[in-house]
Amino acid sequence: METVTTTQSGAEPVRISKKMLWGGRIMSAVPVVMLLMSSVMKLAKPAFVVEGFKHLGLPEHLTLGIGILELACTLVYIIPRTAVLGAILLTGYLGGAILTHLRVGEPVFAQVVFGVLVWGGLYLRDPRLRALIPLRSLAA
Repeated sequence: METVTTTQSGAEPVRISKKMLWGGRIMSAVPVVMLLMSSVMKLAKPAFVVEGFKHLGLPEHLTLGIGILELACTLVYIIPRTAVLGAILLTGYLGGAILTHLRVGEPVFAQVVFGVLVWGGLYLRDPRLRALIPLRSLAA
C-alpha cells in the first residue's frame, strides 16, 4: 500500500494511502462539479432555471443570491485548509435544498447523495476529520 505524507500546520507528518486520498478526491469531485455547474446556471439564469424557481415557489430575483451562495460554499469546500468549513456550509445549503424540494413534493435523493459524497470524500482525504471522527469496528 503506497502512502502519501502530508503535514499539518505545526504537527507531525500524517500518512495517508494513495488509494484513500484519490478515492476521497474522486468522491468529492462529483458534488463539486455538479454544484459548480448548478451555481453557474443560476448566475446565467437561462429560461429553464427561471421556470424551476417558479415551480419551487421561489421568486426569480433570488437566483443571483442563491447562485453566489452555492458558488461560495463550493469554493470554500475545494480549498484544503477550509474544506471542513465548506462541508459544513454545503450541508446547510443542501438542507435548504432538501426542504425546498420536499415542500413541493419532489424527491430529495440527489441532495442527500451529494451530502453523503461531500462528507465521505472529505473523510477519506482529510486526516483531521478522521482523527475527529474515528470509525472503528466493534472488535477494536
